[in-house]
Amino acid sequence: MSIEVKGLTKTFSKQIAVNDFSFIAQKGEIVGFLGPNGAGKSTTMKVIAGYIPPSQGTVKVCGFDVVQQAIQSRQNIGYLPEHNPLYLDMYVHEYLSFAGSLHISNRSFIKERISEMVALCGLQKEQNKLIRSLSKGYRQRVGLAQALLHDPEVLILDEPTTGLDPNQIIEIRELIRSVSNNKTVIFSTHIMQEVQALCSRVLIINNGMLVADDFPDNLKNIQKATTIITVEFKEQVAVAGLTGIAGIVKVKQKDKLLVIEAVKEIDVRPAIFKFATQNGYTLLGMNQESNSMEDVFRQLTNR
Repeated sequence: MSIEVKGLTKTFSKQIAVNDFSFIAQKGEIVGFLGPNGAGKSTTMKVIAGYIPPSQGTVKVCGFDVVQQAIQSRQNIGYLPEHNPLYLDMYVHEYLSFAGSLHISNRSFIKERISEMVALCGLQKEQNKLIRSLSKGYRQRVGLAQALLHDPEVLILDEPTTGLDPNQIIEIRELIRSVSNNKTVIFSTHIMQEVQALCSRVLIINNGMLVADDFPDNLKNIQKATTIITVEFKEQVAVAGLTGIAGIVKVKQKDKLLVIEAVKEIDVRPAIFKFATQNGYTLLGMNQESNSMEDVFRQLTNR
């Protein structure tokens, strides 16, 4: 396994930022940390990256303890923090050469890796420009190139698409996907679309605790207590007639549309159809909403 986290707790003074957090990530996985601001995503990533020590628990990267074997674990990690710490007065190629020298002693191999990363990250036209002159999207590409230079097994990306325009988000997303086959990628976000588009697995974090760990499609199947059914009739229908149906909790009327809240355990659709036929109403449509990732996120983080 590439990452093994057991009972991770991180406190700052009396504040608990991460509380008894455990998970395992395997090679080839893209694991999304999803949670509201202040949930503990960045703190967890900093501990895994060896940037700050845990207060309790253990974290291993490629079998190396991030505290007891810090150098070995960091050799296997590429890290892009939330606030990309670039040297703005350096040229792109100059910065990558500097970053590469921190990991790689062989100068010819550094040059080879820089050429590969410049091509992979689409920086050919920007490599001789000052970093200060680059757009936010290209600065993120430089940060990713830096994180990948030493070919780490684990790539940690803290909100890599924040502040990017839609085209830049798609480009960074494709770049992450392209390098994920032989690596373990962890990236944090509070954007549901990012998780659905990119992740093979999602960890939802709230108040420093892990509240869900599953595949994106499985998370959508987390059951709510009630379901919403939208019904359209040709005629105006009296709401009172539907509220007597077993399982229906609430009915709201919007012109000829009825928004019905019903308990999950009872399928009320046959009863609604029977109600329509018995009363001579023309049923034009009926739609039962399915859980979205947004529904699950709100359900798990509003506890």
